[in-house]
Amino acid sequence: MMLSGWGRFPYQNCRVTKPTTEAEIAARIAEGRLIARGNGRAYGDSALSTTNTVDMRRFNRMIAFNGNSGQLVVEAGVLLSEVIATFLPRGWFPAVTPGTKFVTIGGMVAADVHGKNHHRDGSFGAFVDWIDLMGADGVVRRCAPDVEPELFHWTLGGMGLTGVILRVAFRLRPVETAYIRQTTIAAANLDDAMDVFEANQDATYSVAWIDCLSKGASLGRSLVMLGEHASPRDMGYPKRNTPYLVPVKRKLAVPMDAPAFALNTLAVRAFNAVYYRQGLKKAGTELVDWDGYFYPLDGIENWNRIYGRRGFMQFQCALPLANSATGMRALLEAISASGQGSFLAVLKRFGVQSGHFSFPMEGYTLALDFPVNAKTLALMAELDRLTVQNGGRFYLAKDSRMTPYTLRQADPERVAAFVKMRAETKAGAAFSSAQSERLGL
Repeated sequence: MMLSGWGRFPYQNCRVTKPTTEAEIAARIAEGRLIARGNGRAYGDSALSTTNTVDMRRFNRMIAFNGNSGQLVVEAGVLLSEVIATFLPRGWFPAVTPGTKFVTIGGMVAADVHGKNHHRDGSFGAFVDWIDLMGADGVVRRCAPDVEPELFHWTLGGMGLTGVILRVAFRLRPVETAYIRQTTIAAANLDDAMDVFEANQDATYSVAWIDCLSKGASLGRSLVMLGEHASPRDMGYPKRNTPYLVPVKRKLAVPMDAPAFALNTLAVRAFNAVYYRQGLKKAGTELVDWDGYFYPLDGIENWNRIYGRRGFMQFQCALPLANSATGMRALLEAISASGQGSFLAVLKRFGVQSGHFSFPMEGYTLALDFPVNAKTLALMAELDRLTVQNGGRFYLAKDSRMTPYTLRQADPERVAAFVKMRAETKAGAAFSSAQSERLGL
């Protein structure tokens, strides 16, 4: 069948199987060039194999929960949304979550996803206790920080290229309500936004929407949103009597692919200006329900259609702390000068990485969406160059078009070690995606 990632670029004609037993997975591994696929929410081609794509969504059982430690054991195909629906009413929430709840737990491990609390808590891997992984020989191995630690740390962020993740044990965090106490701070430019991040290192969550088409003294003007899990004391009556109950919202949807002209520079510039002005009005503290704070785009069904039938590409880089101010300024200047703005430009502060091949580094990360066309491809090549120049690296879960040369410029030592590990463990022949083939991994 024709498959793509969430960005709808590129599409590939893939042979897909949907196993229900471990024996079936072992048989697919023996065929070689396998990649496991979850719910298809990676943006590019990291979960595509033309010859051997294995859909893991039938491995979708929750197995065990420890109400004292918060440890949950699940099969890899369980969705994060299912975890939240089951455990938030009991007072538990994911310790780390990406910007969508429609991802599988196996996919969260493979990408070692990060959230708005990376500066304090690290990425998802910091809360993973163990992983059951089926290797190139069809044998299932349990790996953990103290059991097969090398396999464990290569699997975190390894994009499914170390084996097939079958089961995961990870920890949830206790929460008293289903709400977040959000504080919005308007930042006049990039320097002000980064000052806000640095001054609020103790905030549990922090993220900024950034106007990537602003220029001059307003370059990088932002809305920084800090968050803390609300307590019943923060809630008035009658909400405090039902702290985990959130009103059902009307679901919006994008019914068709938007025409290309709808995403022109004027439209993006106008949207950004309006969004920033609205943010100025909302500056201050308010209660926001968990879904609205963590997953605003999940409320719009098929929002990826906004970018038209050709799809979109996401660019996400991380820059080391010492180069973040200079590097982010260079990136934003290049974007603003090109006129190829993004509706969804997000800035976050990172802490330290979890796995050997995980994306984050201490510093800042910038994520942007661009429609697929010749101008944005040229711009992204320039953003690649600026990222490498400033010592940065790229997020493979968002990549759909990077070159092997660019990847090795950005991450030469880790890429070489990853390729060596895959050769030594025979994972290189057994596990392969369109992305790993494109990048020479």
